[in-house]
Amino acid sequence: MNASLRRGLAASALVGTALLGSAATAVAEPQSAPEQDGVVIVDQPDTGDLNNLWTFAPLGIPVLGLLDSVAGVPGKLLPLP
Repeated sequence: MNASLRRGLAASALVGTALLGSAATAVAEPQSAPEQDGVVIVDQPDTGDLNNLWTFAPLGIPVLGLLDSVAGVPGKLLPLP
């Protein structure tokens, strides 16, 4: 019983910490845009170089490039006979 109670308290503390940390960014005051004359037209971003293995980052890091780099490590550490 004590083990499950400690696990429950630890899990609820972790969830509470995660929610409290994300709440700080959710309630942050937005920055006001500088005053300008008329309408601001924003062009499409240039994404021509974002379709290769090293820049595709759905998780915030280039996952496929990271896997490719990690897979190449044994060959670099151990010389071939």
